[in-house]
Amino acid sequence: MFLFLRRRREMVIRRGGDEGEALMAMRARNLPVLGPQGFLNLAYWDWEGPPGAPVVICVHGLTRNGRDFDPLAEALSASFRVVCPDMPGRGRSDWLDGGDGYGFPLYLAVVAALYARLDVPTVDWVGTSMGGLIGMLFAGLSNAPVRRLVLNDIGPLLPKEGLERIAQTVGRDPAFASHHELEAYLRETYAGFGRLSDEQWAHLAAHSGRTRSDGRLGLAYDPRIGEPFQAGPAEDVDFWPFYERLQNPVLVLRGADSDLLRVRDAARMALRGPGAQIIEFAGVGHAPALMAPDQIAAIRDFLVAA
Repeated sequence: MFLFLRRRREMVIRRGGDEGEALMAMRARNLPVLGPQGFLNLAYWDWEGPPGAPVVICVHGLTRNGRDFDPLAEALSASFRVVCPDMPGRGRSDWLDGGDGYGFPLYLAVVAALYARLDVPTVDWVGTSMGGLIGMLFAGLSNAPVRRLVLNDIGPLLPKEGLERIAQTVGRDPAFASHHELEAYLRETYAGFGRLSDEQWAHLAAHSGRTRSDGRLGLAYDPRIGEPFQAGPAEDVDFWPFYERLQNPVLVLRGADSDLLRVRDAARMALRGPGAQIIEFAGVGHAPALMAPDQIAAIRDFLVAA
């Protein structure tokens, strides 16, 4: 059962089940953050959890948004407060005036502002692809508040083959006649997510569209985030120095068919730096959607182990 309420300009979604089941609430919130051209609005989705619960921040991949984490956040909210931002240029957050502003300096400033808003001493972090790289950089800063870090199909070496695949689609601005066409596009483009149910694909499609300037249905991200991928031939990108600064426990989730986190690179992550725990999921590429029960259980078990 879903109830939709408006209160203080915040959307509240509450889900309840059988009698005695805990009531979970997700609020749509906004935060003004400072960007390269002034203030911009950061949208984030706040699953409240029990009073005083520890906080988990979940950050999505390059072209995705915070609603990807709904199934994971709902499961974790029995024990945690879960906060899932739409990074600038995605979802309901503002776009920049130009594509050159999208990058890690902005993303780190945004998550630092979000962390300050939460007013808690520490956070856990779940990051998919780009969100994992942001988490790696954030957790490696001096006096960083990250307690435990989950890297979803991303590591400290980005091979050019995976980057070349991403460059083939990111930055496009296709138009769709219906949500059915949009969902078909998502099923093809994000086949690496693994086997998802019709309901799960419909959920992704419901939060992946925007109304374009021409009135047609488009993707819910700024096409200009793809500009860095068009700047020249792809080359390997090395984040190993940042990974080796990490001192907190790290869990790495890997799709067995991933082209962005290779087997040998994941194996090295278990031996270097924080000595990550590695879990691999068969039948999945880049990146596990974190909707399957075994994927959710792996994250929950890691976070509650402390």
